[in-house]
Amino acid sequence: SIQLAEAYPHVYAAAGVHPEDALGLPVDWLDQVAEMTRHPKVKAIGEIGLDYHYEDNCPREIQIPAFERQLALAKELDIPVIIHPREAVNDTLALLKKYQPRGIVHCFSGSVEMAKEVLKLGMYIGFTGVLTFKNARKAVEVVQYAPADRLLIETDCPYMAPEPFRGRRNDPSLVPFVAKKIAALRGISAEAAAAATAENARRLFRI
Repeated sequence: SIQLAEAYPHVYAAAGVHPEDALGLPVDWLDQVAEMTRHPKVKAIGEIGLDYHYEDNCPREIQIPAFERQLALAKELDIPVIIHPREAVNDTLALLKKYQPRGIVHCFSGSVEMAKEVLKLGMYIGFTGVLTFKNARKAVEVVQYAPADRLLIETDCPYMAPEPFRGRRNDPSLVPFVAKKIAALRGISAEAAAAATAENARRLFRI
């Protein structure tokens, strides 16, 4: 990611240990993450968090301390976090409230009630192509509820391609379809939705 960021002016990177990869880390893993964040094009610690769906890959008693150490590092460095909270909402929110980092809860699929808690912490909410799916009731409600200055658009590449491309490999060229859906839900133009979410990203990641 850092090599790609170095190669292209418009590309930035994040560094961190995903919860599925927290098992069997080297002793100096956190120092390695900290060192990566010193690179001028690394703008976040992530994707970090908890994933109880794939707990067989890494048990929660390993995931939780790895998540906590990265939250503490992000707070110390004043760098945003990109949060992955799959099937671990309560534990994720408890730790976010404890450490109160800047950042985004990515690929948001939670309820309005969860969104309220995230927004109280001053965090952003990221939406993928899931927002365009026919069964995306909760995501639709959150987009309509959340303030415009806390919404972000993302790919979760290679997953979560929006309709009408669901099932194919996702990439940033499909982000406008998510912007159009946000625009329709909020009664604004697609251009306004794109401009607002781009500005939110620049503000969060200090780009």
